[in-house]
Formats: sequence, structure tokens, C-alpha cells
Amino acid sequence: MAREFARVGVVGLGTMGAGIVEVFARGGIEVVAVEVDQAAADKGRETLEASTQRAVDRSKLAADDREALLGRVSISTNLDDLADVDLVVEAVPERLELKAEVFAALSKVCGPQTIFASNTSSLSITELSVRTERPHQVVGMHFFNPAPVQALVEVVRTVVTDPEVLSDVTELAVSLGKSPVVCGDRAGFIANNLLFTYLNQAVGMFESHYAGREDLDAAMRYGCGYPMGPLALMDLIGLDTAYEILDTMYRQSRNQRHAPAPILKQMITAGLLGRKSGRGFYTYAAPGSPEVVADNLTPPPPGQEGGDHRPVQVVGVVGTGTMATGIAEVFAKSGYDVVVRARTEAKGEGVVAGIRKSLEKAVVKGKLSESGRDETLARVRPTTSFDDLAGCDLVVEAVAEDLEVKQAVFGALDDVVKQGAILATTTSSLPVVECAAATQRPDDVVGMHFFNPASVMKLVEIVSPITTAPDVTATVRAVTASIGKHPVLCGDRAGFIVNALLFPYLNDATAMLEANYATADDIDSAMKNGCGLPMGPFALLDVVGLDVSLAIERSLYMEFRVPGFAPAPLLEHLVTAGRLGRKTGQGFRDYQKK
Repeated sequence: MAREFARVGVVGLGTMGAGIVEVFARGGIEVVAVEVDQAAADKGRETLEASTQRAVDRSKLAADDREALLGRVSISTNLDDLADVDLVVEAVPERLELKAEVFAALSKVCGPQTIFASNTSSLSITELSVRTERPHQVVGMHFFNPAPVQALVEVVRTVVTDPEVLSDVTELAVSLGKSPVVCGDRAGFIANNLLFTYLNQAVGMFESHYAGREDLDAAMRYGCGYPMGPLALMDLIGLDTAYEILDTMYRQSRNQRHAPAPILKQMITAGLLGRKSGRGFYTYAAPGSPEVVADNLTPPPPGQEGGDHRPVQVVGVVGTGTMATGIAEVFAKSGYDVVVRARTEAKGEGVVAGIRKSLEKAVVKGKLSESGRDETLARVRPTTSFDDLAGCDLVVEAVAEDLEVKQAVFGALDDVVKQGAILATTTSSLPVVECAAATQRPDDVVGMHFFNPASVMKLVEIVSPITTAPDVTATVRAVTASIGKHPVLCGDRAGFIVNALLFPYLNDATAMLEANYATADDIDSAMKNGCGLPMGPFALLDVVGLDVSLAIERSLYMEFRVPGFAPAPLLEHLVTAGRLGRKTGQGFRDYQKK
């Protein structure tokens, strides 16, 4: 039978501590909160009262329930008042020695059955537990900010934590309406370990000038559905806070990917801490303001970069698959005349039929008029001859993801397409420069990576190898914006932006599971509930396909040779066993075949 927690203590009434007090009191539990002095105690009570009043104002809490909640909370400046509580949660500033002092003092004050929990986001629970006389009764209980709102609680076990203690704390979190996940004692636990490694890599991309801040953020928002881009999120968290978390992770793991990107220390030294200082990766209207204002790093809108742009009126599409069909539809709907080159007349007609079907759905939903449908279809002309692409201003190759096949297409295009036309490849993983090398006009070749389905997904990665002429990049950026897509610019290296940030994170999650650090369900829950991601890593891997994911991870590893990019053996074993995800009915999870 689970332990009953009738009375709990919270040490520290800052933003997190006050939020944790509110969570317990909302759950009907009597709470004793302790602060270092009366001024801090009064400020903590003000924070609690303001938070609960906001809940009332937003109709999230009844006025009578607020009064009852506040009545369950007593605030003290004396640790002795915690002598008879069932659980104490420490929420003091993130300094190991300070937290250790609190635990040592609690060990002398509290009864022998009291459980000790730390709200630390990155420090070692084991190191804190050994400062007490009861290390088997110490756990991490990492709430996320704001604690009354965020569902995730990471319950952290050490090698000596009593299983019953772990179970009792986990069930307590459930009773409070939270979604607890259990993990081992590793810096960053689940969410921060995966999140900050990804954020640090994004900072490194910015620091190396591989991609601009707006493009990095837009790529992850539009390409992965993330609620915020990595650099905007770093500004929100605070660069000093992020640096401390990464530094703590690195000191424990010695993993080079956890070593804070050097630019972080430079920015912190210069006082560029993010939103709270009014400037970080972005510039804000005022310290603490979320409003971003333009600065000298803000790029001009597409088409306004200055310099020459090439005229584009007629667009060619090579290929007849799902991606090619979607690309042809997008251009035709935006007013471009489109020539689709197919291997057979039947395949060409299949593209037209696919576009017609998509447009019919838009008409039925009231998103497109019948005349708009007919005008769009009239702009699409299928052909089986490369010669019919001769007059195109832009040709987009969308054939199979095979370098030899693509190079053959580019060789054929080079022979027939007029000089000055732009040749683009939709590759998601192959080197664009290899396609350019198959032509006598490498300066006219660029990557134009649409995301599937092309008719819906807003992001297009524009990939410029060292051979691409600047006016080609500028022209394709403007054309991409003209078809209602969001262009982002990057260099020609494996993964471009999205895959280069996404798949190392997915690989890290797989390695975490392989090490029995946490379960797949808990890791997925941590990233969804703690970081607001649309899917957890294992749910996403099963959707993408484990074989596809493995191929991308291998290409990233071969390009960068970073040890942490080497595909986790567990992923390789699942692929070898034929467990490829949803498409085979089995991956990291089993799915009911229909």
C-alpha cells in the first residue's frame, strides 16, 4: 500500500519553490514552507498569493478553493518546523554546497521515516544523498516551471534509493495530477540531458556561421513542429542558466557534445543573457520583454537582399512520386507554369490526376474555388521528354534518393536547359555539390529541400554548396517565399539543418534507452510534457521508419565523425531484426496491424 503524505515540507520559496507549494496545497496536502529569513518568506507568500489569484482570474480555480488552498500553507523561517513532515522537497538555489547543507540539517531535524527530495535540474542526487544519514530515502523530484501548470515531474533514483520510496514518490506525483517519469541519476536527467545537447549543437551551428539564427529557429519550428526554435529557447531559459546546466553535464559525462559552445561564455561575459537582459541571440524591446526587435543581424525579407535576381516564370519538375507531385501542385497554385517530366505518359498523367485529387479536396473544404482548381490544372503540362524543359527558368529534380540516378538527371538537364536557368535538387541527405559536379554549370545548381507532404509543410531548406552563385541562392529564396513556403539557408553538409539537429537527439534518446536509464514511455513523456514537443523520440522514430533513421544517422556520423553521432547499436539491431516501425507493425513499440 502506498504511503500517505498528509504533511509535506518545502525548503525555498523562490519561483520554483512557491510553485511546488501550490501544487501540494492544490492536492489537499498540508504544506510547511521554510525560507532563510522573514523578507524571503514574505516574498514567497506574495508569489503564492499572486499565482493563485491569477488562477482565479482565469477561472482555473474557485475563490473559495483558493482560500482553502492558502489555509493549508504555513510559512516559517525555522527548519525545526519540518520535524514531523512525511516528505521534504528542497528548492533552494542551484548550488551543490547549499543544497548539501540543507540536506545535512534536515537529516538532524526530521523523523526517521521522512523522505528527502531535491528539485535540482542538473546536480547529482547521489552527492546530496550522502550528506544525510538516510541516503536510501533520498530522491530527485524535478518539477518543471511553472510547477502548477507543467505536467512533468522527473523522479530520480540513485543506486541506493529504496524501491518503496521511489514508488511512493511516483504515486504521490500521480495523485497531484502530474505525469511522473523515473530515471537514473545522470546530469540533466531525461529532459535536460536530451534538450540541452540539442540546444548546444544549434548554438554551435550559429557560432560557425553555418546558418543564421532566424533560419535555425524557423527550421525546427516549421520542419519539426517545435513550439520554439533553439536559439529563441536559449534566450528564454537564460544563457547563464543554460551554460551552468551544460557545464554540469560535461563535468559528469566528459561528453564533448555537452561542453558549452564557446560563444556562450563570450555572450555571458558581455552581459548578453537573453530575454532577461534585453539581449541574447536576439535583441528585445526591453529587459524581460518577449518582443523581438530588428538589429544588425536581422536578415532582409526574401527578394530584398539587394543584388541581382533571375526571372522565374516557368518551372520544371523531374519526377512523378509523391514529392514531385506535391511540388508541381505548389508551384502551379502560386501562378507558375509547370512542366513535369515523367518516364512514361501514364506516370505523367498520374501526376496530373494526383494534383486534381488534391485540388478537389481543397474545393470541397471551401479553400479553393472551382475556377481556381481549373486554372491551376491548366498550368501543369506533363511530358516524357527532357527537351520540353529547355525553356524553364527553374528545374526541380525530385527523383529517387540515389546519387547516380540524380547525377544522370542533372547531366541530361545540363544538355537541354537554357543557360541562366537554375537547377535544384530536392535531396534530403545527398551532397548537393555532387549533383552540381555532374553539370558544366555548377554555379547554377542549388538544393531545394521540401518537406513531405510538400503541399502542406511550410519549410524549404535552401542548400548552397561552395559552387552556388549568390544570385541563385537569393532568387530561390525569393521564389520559395512566393509559393507560400518559409525558406531557410544553410551550407551543403549532411543533414542540412533539420536532420542534423533532429537525428542526433533521436540517437541520444535511443542510447539512453539502451543503457536502461529510463523506459521508452518515460523518455517520450519527458520530451512531450517537459519540452512541449509534438511527439516523443521513440514515437517519432517509429513514424519515420527505423531503417530511414539509421541511414540518416550513418550519413551524419560519416560526415562529422563525432562519437556521439555513431548510431546506437539498439537501433541497428532493431533494423536487422526487421522491426522498422509503424510500417512493419513493430519498432520500438508493437502496433496492431490493420
